[in-house]
Amino acid sequence: MVQALEEEQKIYRSRLFHFKGIYENEARQSQTSIREGDNDMDLMKEKFAKLLLGEDMSGGGKGVSSALALSNAITNLAASVFGEQRQLEPMPADRKARWRKEINWLISVTDHIVEFVPSKQISKDGINMEVMVTRQRTDLHMNIPALRKLDAMLIECLDNFKEQDEFCYMSRDADESQKEKNKRKDDKWWLPSPEVPSNGLSDVMRKWLQFQKDSVNQVLKAAMAINAQVLSEMRIPENYIESLPKNGRESLGDSIYKSITVEYFDPDHFLSTMDLSSEHKILDLKNKIEASIMIWRRKMSAKDGKSAWGVSIEKRGLFEERAETILYILKQQFPGIPQSTLDISKIQYNQDVGQAVLESYSRILESLAFTVMSRIEDVLLADFLTINPSSGEQWSPLKESPPVTGLLKLPSTKEELEKLTSIEAPNSMTLLDFMGWTLDQGENDAKQDLKDDKSKDANTKNLVKPPNIVTNKRVSYIERLENLGGLRSPTARH
Repeated sequence: MVQALEEEQKIYRSRLFHFKGIYENEARQSQTSIREGDNDMDLMKEKFAKLLLGEDMSGGGKGVSSALALSNAITNLAASVFGEQRQLEPMPADRKARWRKEINWLISVTDHIVEFVPSKQISKDGINMEVMVTRQRTDLHMNIPALRKLDAMLIECLDNFKEQDEFCYMSRDADESQKEKNKRKDDKWWLPSPEVPSNGLSDVMRKWLQFQKDSVNQVLKAAMAINAQVLSEMRIPENYIESLPKNGRESLGDSIYKSITVEYFDPDHFLSTMDLSSEHKILDLKNKIEASIMIWRRKMSAKDGKSAWGVSIEKRGLFEERAETILYILKQQFPGIPQSTLDISKIQYNQDVGQAVLESYSRILESLAFTVMSRIEDVLLADFLTINPSSGEQWSPLKESPPVTGLLKLPSTKEELEKLTSIEAPNSMTLLDFMGWTLDQGENDAKQDLKDDKSKDANTKNLVKPPNIVTNKRVSYIERLENLGGLRSPTARH
């Protein structure tokens, strides 16, 4: 009897210790979550305090505008998170969590940028009334969800490289001789070089990489379209206008001016005659052309008929179209070039917080998409060099583009936003999903699935158009030409 009571007491004590351990563990977890919540709150308070003070924590009142401070905060956050993305691999969990948390903080300010819209309501006595209610501003309401979708697609693309085992990057602990052998010969010498098998990548891996590249290219074009439209709607600062030359000839120089104002203009031939061998020269040409466009637009809006030097409004409009076409081609062929003087000036003096968020968020996504595409092309180039060691130096995928002739028409993008925000991310397909077969299946099944994957790859190209950008922009001169049946130049980019 006594022994039975002692055994029962032991069981009772063990249960007490068990429940006590559970309670203490839950208490520790609760305290940890509370501390993390407090830390997040303190960090968020610090960030928004800097934004409210315009990045001037001294209290001297020398801070920048709220719009520029928010734009800088988003840019700096992206640089600290994505700046270490040197190769094709998933983002570390801590960096991914930090990005999602802090970008949500910064974007949350757009929830309070609203406009009045009419809404129908029924009163208690059944009378229909139309009242004005607040809703997030239209451009933010449409474009913020689209940017979030593009953001998720890019991160999912990086996550897809988790299980691949056909290419790798040189370890930091490698021998100096091996590092010297695989050192990059291009202008990005600090980036690690991908290594592929001696016989090159498999057909499945090669097709899957091309599929990923096409998917990221869709994201790049969509981000470019949103960024371009927002920049086009930003007010042009007075100091930029005051710095413009007197006429387009002075801005472009005699040689470029004559090439643009010829009777029969071919943009592809024009660019073939320009020196585009360096980033600086491309940016210089872009600045000159943008300045000439602004000069022609101001002269067209300020005068009727002909100016003192005999150029009619119709010709100025034609020259403007040609210049915008050149800008469009430059951006398509060289998506990684820095911002122009006009773009920097607009961002610096912009006072619209909503536009600042859209511009900076789309710009960093554009930059990340271009970076991911470059990393994918590094692997494809390494594969090409392995298979064709003698002719590989001629391969340059970033500059591959079909010849362009005549004036370009920016495609209509009304349906693309719906596709982009409603479909599953096309780059969420992993390598095993792309293969669609296991090692136990036969060769015939593998070939059939590769054909199916090829058709899927072709279907993803339907999203190459940028999404619809909802704006309050007034009808421009170029849009009026389009309504008359002419071709529209790509005003959405510049």
